[in-house]
Amino acid sequence: MLIAWKYRERNTVIQRLDPRARLIFMLSVLVSVIQFWDLRIILGFLTVALGQYFLAKLTWRETRRPWLLMGCIIVFLTFLTFLTGRGGVGTAYHEEHLLARLGPLSLPIVGWSFTLDVTAEKTVFAISQMVRMFAITAMAITIPYTIDPSLYGVTFRGLGLPDKFAYAMDLAFRYVPTLGRDFSITLDAQRARGYEVEKLSGGIISQIRKLAPLLVPVTINAIVGAEDVIDAMDLRCFGIGPRTWVRELKYGRADRALIVVSVLIFAASTATSVIGYGRLWVPGFVLAWAGG
Repeated sequence: MLIAWKYRERNTVIQRLDPRARLIFMLSVLVSVIQFWDLRIILGFLTVALGQYFLAKLTWRETRRPWLLMGCIIVFLTFLTFLTGRGGVGTAYHEEHLLARLGPLSLPIVGWSFTLDVTAEKTVFAISQMVRMFAITAMAITIPYTIDPSLYGVTFRGLGLPDKFAYAMDLAFRYVPTLGRDFSITLDAQRARGYEVEKLSGGIISQIRKLAPLLVPVTINAIVGAEDVIDAMDLRCFGIGPRTWVRELKYGRADRALIVVSVLIFAASTATSVIGYGRLWVPGFVLAWAGG
């Protein structure tokens, strides 16, 4: 059985808005923020994203797992960018000002040694990347926890997408929590049989091999569940003709105003980026530190 995110009716300003208007606003902010590397502008988008998050009255207890997961991924990617400088040199900046030189450093597993140049541009670029990804995460996390799961399909259909694509997006939104539920059930069942995940030992390949009692059942259940959904859709003649939806969405004044604001944000951001503003900004005191 497919399940959804932990949705709870809160009667907040965010939930009273049409979900189509909210998705348009989210996409507008996401497309806008990725056009800039200026930390000052990105912090403005982060403020907007966090404002939406707090207006939705979400709690840390509800959203703790996605925040921790995305936080670890963001920190890892930012650290990797800081070490390699990939994505910044030649695109966001063309010259670097050295702050410090660390090394030679060695990697304990492979035994490689390297010297790390900490530059002003590389440091600010990594911080800007982290803030930008947290802004995107804050915008995205709010959506599944504040939109009624029964409105997923009709929301995407109302945005002009075909019935098949709208239903595919509905299933995609339910896939992650369903997979998490199956993994939790499988883990509890294997623990009841004496399987102890906490005591896995050996190298990376050995640990992955020992995770087979978890990964294999979860993968098979996902495939079988997908086939059940396909069979159910075929029995209902899905895709033969236009689909009807139980729920109907209507735009209100606040929804239209939000859409206008979204279009203005996107237009202003695109125009600003095309003109040449919003590129990597390095604070003066950082450059002074590098020069000193």
